[in-house]
Amino acid sequence: MAVPSKMKLLSGLSLSLLASYASASGFQLIEQNASGLGNAYAGSAAIADNASTIFYNPAGMTQLQDREFSTGVAAIGTNFDFTNQGSNVGSTLAGNGGNGGGWGYVPNAYLSWALNKDLYVGVGMGAPFGMKTEYDNHWIGAAQATMFDVKTYNINPSIAYRVNDKVSLGAGVSWQRLTADYNRQVATVGPVGAPTVYPNSPLKLNLEGDSWGWNVGALFTVSPETKIGVSYRSAISYDLTGDIAVSGPNATVNAGGSSGAKASLKLPDVFILSGTHQLNTRWQLLGDISWTGWSSIPKIDILRTSGALAQTLDTDFKDAWRVAVGANYQYSSDVKLKFGIAYDQTPVKSASTRLVSLPDNDRTWFSAGAQWSPSKGSVLDFGVTYLYLKDSQIKNDQTAFGRGLVSGNYEASAWILGVQYSHAF
Repeated sequence: MAVPSKMKLLSGLSLSLLASYASASGFQLIEQNASGLGNAYAGSAAIADNASTIFYNPAGMTQLQDREFSTGVAAIGTNFDFTNQGSNVGSTLAGNGGNGGGWGYVPNAYLSWALNKDLYVGVGMGAPFGMKTEYDNHWIGAAQATMFDVKTYNINPSIAYRVNDKVSLGAGVSWQRLTADYNRQVATVGPVGAPTVYPNSPLKLNLEGDSWGWNVGALFTVSPETKIGVSYRSAISYDLTGDIAVSGPNATVNAGGSSGAKASLKLPDVFILSGTHQLNTRWQLLGDISWTGWSSIPKIDILRTSGALAQTLDTDFKDAWRVAVGANYQYSSDVKLKFGIAYDQTPVKSASTRLVSLPDNDRTWFSAGAQWSPSKGSVLDFGVTYLYLKDSQIKNDQTAFGRGLVSGNYEASAWILGVQYSHAF
């Protein structure tokens, strides 16, 4: 029986920033501009063609005009289908998890300005991590999860300094807020060891907190045709607090399951090495290799305020690499065409540690886009990407904790559409 999961996307950013389901591996959102989408974000730390370089490499601000702003949005549509292959939840739970997929939006905004010919400052706003996974309340894996929603809100003031014609340096700090909501159906272990699920007793966990991080970068002009960019964004550690609430017909279950809650989480650091090369007057080549330190999340212990362990999410993540190549073609004086392809590793190690709330796998990006300059100082970027994800096997056994075995296969794909407006003045 095929059980499509309902991976809905959450809207994103204006003055309050919301994250959607991640389109990069894990729950990372690299869509911090739409101008790089057509290149699958190849050359992200070296291209520096608008103020969104503040996120990818703040040193790139030295390549901009005296004052620039850039704002855009990426729309992400996902499709996730689950097929049951021998799940054993030890209860009456069964059936369809919902018709998979949905659309959501990841906006961004940036502003940079020159204090003098060599010193630049700027600020960026975005959502570097986020996801939302949602199933019907009574699907076969409801005791493990029915909904998992993570949002981040990131404000990133930055500074850049041109050392000389060959070298620029940049740095920034990030204030980041994270909220997480997790729902599942309550499961208990009965007298004979068989899990019993109370189908009308949902458990709702909410956690939130804020923290600080930092980023640095450097941009090297090797020749008039070639630039190399390198950047590093720090890990961010959170101490999250919130509460667990159980509601249903059994007052004893409700009282025993409800309490205050807390958890610690360390979001991963990210390293990017990028290059661009102007092959001739028409063609520009771009390349990118990045590393994300997902092993910072081996597990997530959810504790009650009493100190007792409420639940552990055994993520067992591994570090992951991403490689992208791209090209730009100057079609005319005011139109540039963009192309790109990327391979993105998942941090999930195996079927046994793949969570129903994050059925992630390796993905390949196929990207194209266009850039149009309608007037002096104004640029519009358009991009589209198709994400092909490998089928994901899951065999997550939480029987010992009364949440059963979920075993099966996920088929997945996604589309990303983006638009960005940049203006220099």
